[in-house]
Amino acid sequence: MDKPLWLNPHFLPLLLTIFFFPPFPLQPSLLTALQSDYVRHPPRKVVVTQHHRSKSDPQQVHTSLAGKDYMRISWITDDKDVPSEVEYGTVSGRYNAMAVGDHTSYHYFFYSSGKIHHVNIGPLEPSTTYYYRCGGHGPEFSFKTPPQTFPIEFVVAGDLGQTEWTASTLSHVDSKDYDVFILPGDLSYADTQQPLWDSFGRLVEPYASRRPWMVTEGNHEMEMFPIIYPHGFKAYNARWLMPYQQSGSTSNLYYSFNAAGSHVIMLGSYTDFDGDSAQYKWLESDLAKVDRKKTPWVVVVLHAPWHSTNLAHKGEGESMRKAMEDLLYKARVDVVFSGHVHAYERFTRIYDNKADPCGPVYITIGDGGNREGLALVFENPTSELSVYREPSFGHGRLRVVNESRAHWSWHRNNDSDSFVADEVWLQSLTTTESCWLYPGNTDGSMVNKDEL
Repeated sequence: MDKPLWLNPHFLPLLLTIFFFPPFPLQPSLLTALQSDYVRHPPRKVVVTQHHRSKSDPQQVHTSLAGKDYMRISWITDDKDVPSEVEYGTVSGRYNAMAVGDHTSYHYFFYSSGKIHHVNIGPLEPSTTYYYRCGGHGPEFSFKTPPQTFPIEFVVAGDLGQTEWTASTLSHVDSKDYDVFILPGDLSYADTQQPLWDSFGRLVEPYASRRPWMVTEGNHEMEMFPIIYPHGFKAYNARWLMPYQQSGSTSNLYYSFNAAGSHVIMLGSYTDFDGDSAQYKWLESDLAKVDRKKTPWVVVVLHAPWHSTNLAHKGEGESMRKAMEDLLYKARVDVVFSGHVHAYERFTRIYDNKADPCGPVYITIGDGGNREGLALVFENPTSELSVYREPSFGHGRLRVVNESRAHWSWHRNNDSDSFVADEVWLQSLTTTESCWLYPGNTDGSMVNKDEL
């Protein structure tokens, strides 16, 4: 069993960073030096989203994948007598199936949550729109299940928060269809102010109720308080239940899931990860089960980046990298996404801090719209490992076209529109024969930065 979070040796440096090292201020001269043709905007105010339905009506509705052919519907009611059941079907207003699930609630100091419902529905058909109603009350919702085969498109946006920039990001995301939303930590930025969890849930409901949202925790989800809440993540675990049990994990802080021919591993930066930890052993086992012939793409998502040339949160992911990098490298993981640093940065394929054609492509995308602003200061000169970097709000899209090729694009928020500022074609490592025949003899000098 993992030890309390506040006893973790990695916790104190993180706590000090959170309280004593706020994000870098906006400096016009620095903006000019970074990119002369685009003026970055300052952080915008927090958007507080109110509840306008009845106490029995569902609010904060969101969906997530819950194992093969199943989806989880999660929502909250103020009325504690509403049943945890979902009616659903493929025709609007006609529900030919019903599933019953579980519910929970929690207290945090003087705050008491509503009734939090979690219901798994299925088995479901792929690429199919389902209509559903929660608890027998309120409006009808609908979602579309992911495809069974390629192509499949993931949206990736970290450090989301609930500001006007967040609303802009979500609007841009919604302007083009996708299959699964991936969030690499830092969801609501409630930071112990529990009503902000409710506000966040209402803000994202129009999006999260229509496509599965798969999330992992960040530092702003900890909400740890020694002795009283020593393990942290009380609100996060109660509200954002992920399919950890279906993937053999014992913790909601790390898990994996399959979508089409992609295996996505969501790791926890803020629970134990060293060689004798439960997370490390689970990751080792999970990677060993992946059949790359059936699942050619393997993607890892975590919060604190293992590689970054930004001065914000410098080195906070290093101990996790040292503990787990070999597992990812030997398994030939294709891409690693992270958040935490409020900027965008894409690296080439890396292993052991050197370019390596058999290592993952590392991408930092902690720019969803948080209230703390952007991390503007990058190291100079630029590392040869860093291909593109920019401190702007935005989101990314990973479109896996087939077994061998995927297209990655990063979309900068330009207020009224979304601009593709960086893109690259990725080649699955399953198609790189040398990475499997000669795992110990790789040469990063041959990496092509336009197609990785």
